[in-house]
This record gives sequence, structure tokens and C-alpha cells, in this order.
Amino acid sequence: MYTVVSSDGTPIACEQHGETGPALVLVGGTLMTRARHAPLAALLSRDFTVYNYDRRGRGDSGDHPRYDVQREIDDLDAVIERAGGPVLLFGMSSGAVLALEAVARGSAVRALALYEPPFIVDGTRPHLPSGYVDRIKALVARGDATGALTYFLTEGLAMPPAAIEEMRHTPAWAAWEAVARTLSYDGLLMADFMTGRPLPTDRWAGVNVPVLVGHGDAGETYLANAAKALASHGDHYTLHTLPGQNHNVDPHALAPVLTDFFTTAGPSDR
Repeated sequence: MYTVVSSDGTPIACEQHGETGPALVLVGGTLMTRARHAPLAALLSRDFTVYNYDRRGRGDSGDHPRYDVQREIDDLDAVIERAGGPVLLFGMSSGAVLALEAVARGSAVRALALYEPPFIVDGTRPHLPSGYVDRIKALVARGDATGALTYFLTEGLAMPPAAIEEMRHTPAWAAWEAVARTLSYDGLLMADFMTGRPLPTDRWAGVNVPVLVGHGDAGETYLANAAKALASHGDHYTLHTLPGQNHNVDPHALAPVLTDFFTTAGPSDR
């Protein structure tokens, strides 16, 4: 592990897997640390030099009292600079949206792959309630990580109470509570895109690189619809359905898809 320093002075923890092949950066989703992507990084390191990092406020990375999406893009840019960009970029869940935003704002990326960005583009599930981010912030501010996490699972993921109660008794719960303050970060990132309305047509007009949009056929309908909606944004977008997969995608199913895409779409002399 090593650290890079973002533009606001925040240290960002990163691991490198492999030493040959084009540079590939992995961006995790809500509540994820780099440990979640470690199995995927190991598989991809056969063909790529993989950079797997902790987003700010998670794992071994630092944080800053003030948050905005651009600060997270600056974090990613610091990792890309360390990798000697332009790079190949993969984003998972809300990390897919962060990756998409970064490319639209000019980050040095040669090809982009996304898995199940959690847009809500229709009525197949409830949209985020008004005041969602403020509610998360208020719960975190009074030290109620359990309440913040429960609210996220209830309103952000639309999980039933019985399923949430089961999750409380898993080892993951304590790890999620430890990074509950970052729930508002992803809430701010996603606020415009979980409304039940169609995606904006011009938001990512600056994305001109090849884009792979993946989703599983065993997951939730709203995520499949989101992937299809995004993939309709241009001829440089490709939709890929992973058989038997849901949001908790198997890295052994995902790695070959990413390898094929990046080998074809993002050739490099590195």
C-alpha cells in the first residue's frame, strides 16, 4: 500500500496489483473499501497493472470536513497521475457514477467500464425521498451510525426491514457503520439521478471514450433499466448483460468481461 495526496491535502490509500500491462484503476461503490475489489484486482492483474484505492473517508484514506464531488474526482486524478495516465477505468455501483462524472469533467481516461450505476429512471422502485442527504448528515452528526445505515438501506436501497435485521448480525455491519459518514457523499453524488425521471441527455456529453455498461440479469429491474438507459446515450456505449449475476457480482464472472472490453477498446503502448 502507498498513498497519494489529493488537491486538498487528503491522503488517498492505494494498492498496486501486477506490474505489466496497461494501467487500470478500480473505483468502489457505497460503503466499499479497496478490500471489496481485491479479488477482482488479483484476477485483472494477469493482464493489467491494477490500481485499487480507498475512496476518501474509507479504509486507510483520509477525509476532509467539507465534501463535494469534485474533491473525489481530484482524488481519482491523483491516483491516475500516480499510474501514469491516461488509464483504463472501472466503476462499481455509485463508483460507476463517480467514474462517469470524472471522465465527463476531463480525467485522463482512455476507456471506461461501469457496472450497475444505481440510477432510478422510472417507477420500478421508489425514488429517494426529499431531504435524504440532510437526514443522513443529521444522523451521523449525532453519532447514530446505526440509524444512518438503516436509513440508507431502507430509503437508498429499498430493502425490507426483515432483510436489514438479518444484515445487522453479519460481520459487514460493523465495517459499514465505521464508514457511515460517507453515505452522505454518495447521496450527494447520486441525488440528481435517483428521482424516477429519465437521465439527462447532456450531462455526460464530454464522455467521448468507449464505455461498457454492465448489468446482471438476476438482479433488480431498476438497475437493468438504468444500465439500458445509460447505454442508449451514444454509439460509443455498449451494453453487456452478465448471466446469473446481480449487484453483488462475482469477480470471476466480471473479470473476463472487463479484460475483453479493455483489451479491445483501450489499447495502449504501455
